[in-house]
Amino acid sequence: MPKVGIRDVARLAGVSTGTVSRVLNDHPSVTDELRARVRGIIEELGYMPDPSARSMRSKVSRLIGIVIPDLTNPFFSELVQSAEQAAANHGYNIIVMTSFDHPAKEADRIGQLTSRKVDGIILVPSNDFHTIQLPKGLPIVVVDRLMPGYSGIAADHRNGVRLGVEYLLKLGHRRIGFISGPKGSVPANDRLVGYLDAMEQIQDDGQTISPSLITEAAFDYESGRLAGNYLLARARKERPTAIFASSDQQAIGCMRAAHDLGIPIPAALSIMGFDGIPLSSMTTPRLTTVKQPIQRIAAGAVAILLNKQPVPDLDRPILLACEISEGETTSAPQPD
Repeated sequence: MPKVGIRDVARLAGVSTGTVSRVLNDHPSVTDELRARVRGIIEELGYMPDPSARSMRSKVSRLIGIVIPDLTNPFFSELVQSAEQAAANHGYNIIVMTSFDHPAKEADRIGQLTSRKVDGIILVPSNDFHTIQLPKGLPIVVVDRLMPGYSGIAADHRNGVRLGVEYLLKLGHRRIGFISGPKGSVPANDRLVGYLDAMEQIQDDGQTISPSLITEAAFDYESGRLAGNYLLARARKERPTAIFASSDQQAIGCMRAAHDLGIPIPAALSIMGFDGIPLSSMTTPRLTTVKQPIQRIAAGAVAILLNKQPVPDLDRPILLACEISEGETTSAPQPD
């Protein structure tokens, strides 16, 4: 069958090719009646616009690039999925690239996207972001790991963790362990500060924060298990009655450590995570976590790139509030 073109649609609909183009681009000047008629002809003929031709005419590619450190991390996977849905709502597609948290690979991925004439980039930068040289003149929104000098949107990591630790304090816990993220990570540092903010309350009661209750780990499951082992493999009166982990993956790994040591959750140990990944609702017992607004972060980043909402000031990123998702891994502490 011969290829159906825009002139075929225009001829059958009794309109100009310009009108068909305006219908395809949802131009507000087209009436609902005319839009419905043209759309009906398009569907009947099976007409598919040529994206490369539309890009040349409109000077936009209708493509958004997204660069993330690690596609296996459930948080980043959900971020990509949410960004793809938000972009599709505006008639855009996304190209996903992984930097493997390496600045040289990150620079290469950004260069590839720039050469493909994407209309903007959503970037979750590598931890070593100080070495990154971003292209000028291309809209870039930094997500999650905020960078000085660039527009950004992220969860309020500091206040989110403070909210979670205060939740444990209200349950009666005082020996609260904390699994931090890597020191080079901006979100990890913010989350550690949130923990310290909340724990100031016990200092007001004359208690101190023991450095032995804080340990550093990568954001993955195995690192969480090892960190949990470090915090829990000690005498009962010395080990924490609750642990706040900086990611749900860490928290799930910590749950495994508690299981291996014969420590029941939540009867003898409360565990709380951060992120709100889908797997957190599937653990046994179900994980209590501080949920990041991942869909709102992704939708906001897309909207900023497409000028659908104001670009945040360089020194005032958009910080979105987190909320507690109550599960079954927290309860009041047992008496020593």
